Amino acid sequence: MASTHKKVIVRKTDRDSVTGWVGPVFASDGRLEMINASGKLVTLPLDEVKGVYFVRDWENSEEIVRKSFAARPRSEGLWVRLTFRDQETLEGMMGNELSQFTPDGFLITPPDLRGNTQKVFVPRNALQQFTIMGVITTAMAKKRPASVTPGQGQPRLFAEAE
Repeated sequence: MASTHKKVIVRKTDRDSVTGWVGPVFASDGRLEMINASGKLVTLPLDEVKGVYFVRDWENSEEIVRKSFAARPRSEGLWVRLTFRDQETLEGMMGNELSQFTPDGFLITPPDLRGNTQKVFVPRNALQQFTIMGVITTAMAKKRPASVTPGQGQPRLFAEAE
């Protein structure tokens, strides 16, 4: 059974970080609620948070090694580039739906899916610039016209007057 609390590393704007768990609704009204590694409830103002990194393990760093895509992403969604207030840039993918954009921030999937970081919650106030690089959709198969045998031509619907 999957846990509703996910492992996170919260990077703060002062370069400090906090490890812990967050529940399904962790950011609201400009505040971030989490349970730290020692089991205490911690509330942080989102103004002090640079990003909430959903990680596999705390031992590995939350630092994302590959911060941009080498080529056009293959997964469906919005390809975005984020520029933080400290001039750090990060590309990622996010769903192409309005429910992904909350007043407090949004989730992105980083370029390296095999890394320790699986998702990143980015508070809106941590950004200097938000750029949509592209809208990635799956290629739809083109419908082929009904097959017509050579020499047959188009079938007639009505008898033609001779």
